[in-house]
Formats: sequence, C-alpha cells, structure tokens
Amino acid sequence: MNPWEFFWLLLKASLFSTSGTGNLPILHHDLISRGWASEFQFAEALAIGQITPGPTGLWVISLAYLIDGVRGGLLAFVAVTLPPMSVIGVLAFFLRHNAHPAVQGFIRGLTIAVASIFLVVISTIMQQNGIDVGTIAIAGLSMFVAAKRWVPIPIILLGAAIVGIVIAMI
Repeated sequence: MNPWEFFWLLLKASLFSTSGTGNLPILHHDLISRGWASEFQFAEALAIGQITPGPTGLWVISLAYLIDGVRGGLLAFVAVTLPPMSVIGVLAFFLRHNAHPAVQGFIRGLTIAVASIFLVVISTIMQQNGIDVGTIAIAGLSMFVAAKRWVPIPIILLGAAIVGIVIAMI
C-alpha cells in the first residue's frame, strides 16, 4: 500500500464530506475496491468511533490504524484535521482582503453557484417525487414566505408538510 495514495484517499474523503460519518461511502468505496480494508475493519472502526468521546468523525483514525498501524493513524489524523484547519487561513485572507473587488466578485459568483446547485437539487427532488402544480405551489409559497421572513422556518416546513398531505389525500 502506497502511504501517499492512502493519505490522498483519506484527505479526499475529508474534503468532500460534511462531517461525522459523511465520509463513510467515499472511504468504503475507495478502500474496499483496492482491497486495503475489510468490512470487519469498517464495522470495528465505526464501533470505536461511536463509543469513544469526541467527534464521531474521528472513526477514520481508528480505521486507518486498523489498516496501517500507527503510520495509518497519523496519516488519517493529518488528513481529517487539515481541511478544517485550512479554514483559519481562508478566514485570515478574507478578513484582510474582503473589500477588494476581486474578492467581492468571487463571493458573488460563489453565491450564484451555490444557489444554482440548490435549485438543481430541489428540481431533482421534485422530479423524483412527481412534479405537479400542487408541489410547485407549495414550493413557491414556502419560498415567498421564507424570503419575507413573516413566519419562522420550522413553521413554514410544518405548514408545507400539512398542505402536501392534504393535497395528496384529495
């Protein structure tokens, strides 16, 4: 097993996941397909991660230790902590240069990209659940009320769910 490739797989999983066990599918696919880990090692590492104190995302360190010993544990520690620690550098840069037009343009572009991805995800969810006029009406009304901040978000979600149930029963 190449330690640099192992580190890259751990880092990639940490970069492209949210937290906790969010990196499980990526690591499972990458490590099982290479024959570097077994299902038992995954189960054992997840159990260790659940019973030990601290963040559940540290299960990766247990997994890497089970796969490659102390070297694997150290590689996983660096791979798991590097992305969150890099946020400190990004924040320092942003605080120093946030008034620069290029940074403002980047933030605007990033905002548009995130909103576009959100719309794609929402439309995919709606298509998978059968788009109809009622669904579009619920979504539109919910977005309008949320944008105006007339009602708290949990109330909007509850109301949209109730309206969806009523429409489905009709």
